[in-house]
Formats: sequence, structure tokens, C-alpha cells
Amino acid sequence: QVQLVESGGGLVQPGGSLRLSCAASGNIFNIYTMGWYRQAPGKQRDLVLSIHIDGDTYYLDSVKGLFTMSRDNAKNTTSLQKNGLKPEDTAVYWCYARVRRASAYGRSDEYWGQGPQVTVSS
Repeated sequence: QVQLVESGGGLVQPGGSLRLSCAASGNIFNIYTMGWYRQAPGKQRDLVLSIHIDGDTYYLDSVKGLFTMSRDNAKNTTSLQKNGLKPEDTAVYWCYARVRRASAYGRSDEYWGQGPQVTVSS
């Protein structure tokens, strides 16, 4: 009933820029949290950045000041950007949303995008 569709990703040369976008659609009443996770090869999936509906931002200490994120509550969209990419940034990047569906009062559920691969290599 809720879908997250990501765009962006692919092969990027070192020093290039990452720009990902995500749009949520479906039976949505509210999106409490929107954000981004990434999973590098052989590693666990970790939070990069997220923004709660009240404006609070959460992030990994290791990515503070490196990644930027925006959220448009009216459009149910989010974007992620990083400049100066390095090979260590190679990962699958997941769009995430915690959603209260219009048909499910009193509860919220997690939804994930398709997780495109970002490969930083020359």
C-alpha cells in the first residue's frame, strides 16, 4: 500500500557527486521519519541521515558534515547528496520511511526503497 521509489546511483568516478532522490506514495496519512541507510560490501546496513517530521535530524557521527539530506513533507520526497566521493562510499543506498497509513490508525510501519547500487571507481 506504500511504495518508496528511488532514483540515482550507478558508477561514479572518485571526486564525483552522489545525488539520490526518493518519493513515497500510496495509502499515506503521515510520514513520521524519512531517511537514508547504506550497506557497504560485507558490512551491515547503517543509518546515514534521517529527519523526523518535527525537524529533528539523526546521523552517524562518521558522516556528519559529509552527507546532506533534505525532506519535503508536502511532497513526501527526500534527497541525499555527497560531494567528493571516495571508493569507501561504494554501497547500496536505501531510502527509508516510517509511515502511518490512512487505513491503519494507531500504528506505523517501515518501508524501504529498492536500494540502488552506488559504485565509486575509476
